[in-house]
Amino acid sequence: MPVNLTPPENLLPVSGIRLGIAKAHVRSPDRKDLMVMTLPAGATIAGVFTQNRYCAAPVQICREVLAAGQPVRALVVNTGNANAGTGEQGLADARQVCEAVAREFGCEPGQVLPFSTGVIMEPLPVERIIAGLPQCRANLSEDNWVSAAEAIMTTDTVPKGLSRQFKVDGLSYTVTGIAKGSGMIHPNMATMLAFVATDARVAQPLLSALLREVTEASFNRVTVDGDTSTNDSFILIAAGGEDRPLIDSTDNKAYRALREAVMEVSVFLAQALARDGEGATKFVTIDIEGGRDRGECVKVGKAIAHSPLVKTALFASDPNLGRLLAAIGYAGIDDLDVGLISMWLGDVKVVTNGSRDPNYVEAEAAAVMKQDEITIRIDLGRGVAKDRVWTCDLSYDYVKINAEYRS
Repeated sequence: MPVNLTPPENLLPVSGIRLGIAKAHVRSPDRKDLMVMTLPAGATIAGVFTQNRYCAAPVQICREVLAAGQPVRALVVNTGNANAGTGEQGLADARQVCEAVAREFGCEPGQVLPFSTGVIMEPLPVERIIAGLPQCRANLSEDNWVSAAEAIMTTDTVPKGLSRQFKVDGLSYTVTGIAKGSGMIHPNMATMLAFVATDARVAQPLLSALLREVTEASFNRVTVDGDTSTNDSFILIAAGGEDRPLIDSTDNKAYRALREAVMEVSVFLAQALARDGEGATKFVTIDIEGGRDRGECVKVGKAIAHSPLVKTALFASDPNLGRLLAAIGYAGIDDLDVGLISMWLGDVKVVTNGSRDPNYVEAEAAAVMKQDEITIRIDLGRGVAKDRVWTCDLSYDYVKINAEYRS
């Protein structure tokens, strides 16, 4: 079960965006596994994608479409099959799906963004996906966000979504987001898909800049297992029409309120990935301070978060300080003075000047490690920079889930 994460009971509609869901039997019978999202004319869209060089066919096509600058009118998402490692045939299959979506929903193939998630190196079942599109069109609705969150799941145990609203100058704005991801989650875009939409009207350059900023503070700060997927995608959509004021500068209160709402939704979704990490029993926040710059703080956070020895100690509720110190030491800071380091588990100070704190009591640290939400705080003693990384523990169930994933 996920760590203190419940499925959304309701997600607010975003005016102009409609979602349709189908059971297309992509891999498993009788489950939602196909979603189409349609966008209004004039909507702006920005995307960031996996840095894995073995990126999937749909990622390649999404990059092409966004680089061409054409208006996007539809997104199509299938689960059960990643369409990655499928070569030229995979690209042809993804384009065929885009052509079918265009016919079904009345737009051009170059206005469709495809997304896939699931098993790698298996042919995309194009016929099943195309056969499910009429069902998606039949139940298109602005109120389908929760069903859409369910339809994009793979090994997730719960759907993930959040909505926020704000008012500026008497106008009400909505931000709603959904995400999927449970394993192969690693910063630099974690196998995750995330879609966040607003009914604000935002200039394209500003939307792209906002997406990059938000990504760095949310999805690029979460890791489950250190594996960067082939299919990671995070899409930000501004669907506001001409009846809404154009947000084209960071120097206005509408932008500041929008940024805050998008950031809140994205951070929640990023944390939800770790809370629902495959087999996770604990959600862990790693706070690093006292760095010379944020980059070295993130290095230390990632080293701890990626360590199988640290993660299994977390699962065992074992305050094994040596594993934490070892991870700090190999994080890649060449001139690190370990004699300046302090560390806390929760509120319990466990390291002072690089060694065990003289007042350390292991029973107190063990009590912290038994909690289902744990904060590890490290002060590097080098400067004033700080940053944060989120992760989870590594349990028996992680091995079981991944051993059985294709069966």
